[in-house]
This record gives sequence, C-alpha cells and structure tokens, in this order.
Amino acid sequence: MMITVDTLIHARWIVPVLPENEVLEYHCLVINQGRIIDLLASAAVEQKYISKQIEKLEHHVLIPGLINSHTHTPMSLMRGIADDLPLMEWLEKHIWPLEQKWMSEEFVSDGTDLAIAEMLRGGTTCFNDMYFFPNITAHRAIKAGIRASIGLILIDFPSVWAKNSEEYLEKGILLHLSMLTEPLVSCVFAPHAPYTVADESLKKIVTSSEQLNLPVHMHVHETEFEVHQQQRQTKETPLERLSRLGLLKPNFIAVHMTQLSDKEIYDYAKTGGHIVHCPESNLKLGSGFCPISAALDAGINVALGTDSAASNNDLDMFGEMRTAALLAKGVTRNASSIPAMTALKMATINGAKALGLEDNIGSLSIGKDADVVAINLDELETQPLYDVVSHIVYACSRQQVTDVWVAGKHLLKQRQLTQLDITELKSKLSKWQQRLSTFK
Repeated sequence: MMITVDTLIHARWIVPVLPENEVLEYHCLVINQGRIIDLLASAAVEQKYISKQIEKLEHHVLIPGLINSHTHTPMSLMRGIADDLPLMEWLEKHIWPLEQKWMSEEFVSDGTDLAIAEMLRGGTTCFNDMYFFPNITAHRAIKAGIRASIGLILIDFPSVWAKNSEEYLEKGILLHLSMLTEPLVSCVFAPHAPYTVADESLKKIVTSSEQLNLPVHMHVHETEFEVHQQQRQTKETPLERLSRLGLLKPNFIAVHMTQLSDKEIYDYAKTGGHIVHCPESNLKLGSGFCPISAALDAGINVALGTDSAASNNDLDMFGEMRTAALLAKGVTRNASSIPAMTALKMATINGAKALGLEDNIGSLSIGKDADVVAINLDELETQPLYDVVSHIVYACSRQQVTDVWVAGKHLLKQRQLTQLDITELKSKLSKWQQRLSTFK
C-alpha cells in the first residue's frame, strides 16, 4: 500500500553528514509532519510514497540546515558602524554607547528580523543568540519559523532589559519556562563574559543550570587582554576561575577561545565542554586564532558561529566554514588540517551537539526534524564538479542556496522568503540607518 506523505525532495546529491563522508546520488528525502521518515533512492520512491508536494532538484545538493552556534542577531543593525578596531575599543567607545542610546524592543525586533532573513537566505536554519530582550528575539524567531536557541543574558551592569543580575536571571528563567511548549525554541544561560560577570552571579548560573538542565554559553578567552586582566586581578586565568566556580562541565559552551595553551586544551577536553569557533570575527577584531585542530585532536567538540554582523560583517556560515578550514591549515602549516567534511560537521552536527539538540537536528537522518538546505551546484563558479563536499566548503557561495526547510516548512523557496516581508523590513532598516548614523 502506498504511503501518503507531506513532501518528497529528490536531489542530484544528498550529504546527510551522518554517516560521515557519505554522499548519496539520485536520492529522495521523505518528509512527513516535519520529520524525515525515509531517505532512499529516487527510483524506489514511486513504489512506496505519494505526495502532493514533490520537489525535483536535478542540479542540487541537500545538506542539513546550517547551525550558527553563536551570534547576537539584533546587532545586525550596527553592521559596519565601527570597523577596524580592537575588541575593547570597539565595545567601549562605539557599541556600548550606541546600545545605551538606542536599545529597545523595537531595536531588537527589527535587528532580529534582518538577521533571520539573512541567515535563512544563507542556509542557516538554527541560531544560538545572546542579547538583551531575549523574549523579543524568541518571538520573532517563532513568527519567522526559524529554529532558535535563545541566550538568557546575564551581565553585571544595568540595561533597559534588567537592572541587576538578579533581575536578569529571574527574567531569563521565566522566559525559559514560557518557551517549553515551543517546538523550535530552546534556551541556554548566557552570562556575557568572565570580565563582566562576578563570582556570585556565576554561582547562581551553575545552580540554575543544574536545576533546569540548561547549557551555559559564554565568551571565554576571547583576547589576550582578557586573560591578562583576569590574571592580574585573581592570579588565575578565566578558565581557571570558571573551573573553580564549577561551570566547566559537558553542557558548557565556550565561545572564541583564541588564547589557549596545550595544557588548557587538555584540561578543557577532560571537562566535556564545547567550543564555538568564530574565525571571521576573531580575525576582524584582531583577537587571535582558536587552535581548533589541536582542540579536535584532543576530543573537544568544536562548532562554528559568525558572532554578530557588527563585528563580522555578515552572518554567512559558508564563509565561516571556508575561513575555519583555511585558517587552520595556515596556522598549523598542515594542508590536511580541517578537511572539508570536518568543516561541514562543525557547521551542522557539531553545533547541534553543543546546543544539546543533536537528537533532533544536525544531520539528514531518519527520525530527525526536516531542517534542510538545497544548494544549486549548476553554476559556473562550482563547475566542473569532482567532489561535492569540497565544493560546498571551498567554492560555494550562500547565493547558491535556493531552498530552505525548517521542520519541513518551506521558508525559502527559489530564493524567495515565504514568511518575511522584505519590503517592509527594508523600510524599517532605512529608519534605523538614519538614527544610528546621526549618533555615530
């Protein structure tokens, strides 16, 4: 008997990511009720499944939706506003004053919409965020249909979102509880950084993380200055301090980690914690290089993030994959370091593992949610074609993403967003450009 399903996606190639290094030709992804229920040769589909929605992508490769494991979506409104500066000068003299002046629900809403539109058009189906008004980011993500891991921000100075660490934590926990019934939204605690969060606040994060079983996501060892500042203050590195406070566990996500000794890599690997590598932001801010080859060799799960469009200046996960692979080869002087498949895993299944979502996303596996990206490889820039995965990482651009599904819902169809009004969004962005330009 034939089985009726929601969607059949036939493609020239499918790279499921798991099992690793598998490239399927002339196969079909079978989707029903938002999940992948089968993956089989296209020739066998007509004997088993029928659907009213059939996609035949003869020149495309299907991959799992890309996972941006660290970003600050509302900061897209500040793209290019303070370029070519080191981190602390960039923050203290430009970004923080702008945020103090303009931070609002409207700022977060419009900035998040811009980021979501950019990410979907570039094949990103899930993002892990850290910013003020996380409730607004969560609701904009729900409206757009994208998957989101919402950072419950905590920082030891007042903002329009919260006046102190207690209020940050209380509001974050209430948001988490309100999102428990939302299938596409999860939460992580997001203390900003060791230099902005005191010991007592971090101890509360440890307790709350254990009680609610939530990951902790934090900027760590981002710059040499940060490490030296901590050593001057407490005679320990930020990682040593976080270890003393009990944060370094299998649910800890350390972002950046550009300043690591061999011993620190070894010690961190033993904690089971994750690293999110943001190569382009680190390069642009002159922060340093995360030693991802050594980290992976030590058994650390390494994912990829863009950081914000204010420091990058884009949310392009194809660019991050390419930069991560090339930078690792240059730093180690080893051309075999971070092969293309490893870079793709960092942008997919490794991100899912870091966020605790690997049972649902990160690979095109039967039983997982149908977060799927279709890439047109029939462009001059990706011809001739000898190795599909190589082209995805080293030759493809995000403009070759034609279609995106999240939980089986078609959010980008032939390069057109189906849930977002681009004309309305552009009108809002024009107003923000005028406001922020006068303050700059």
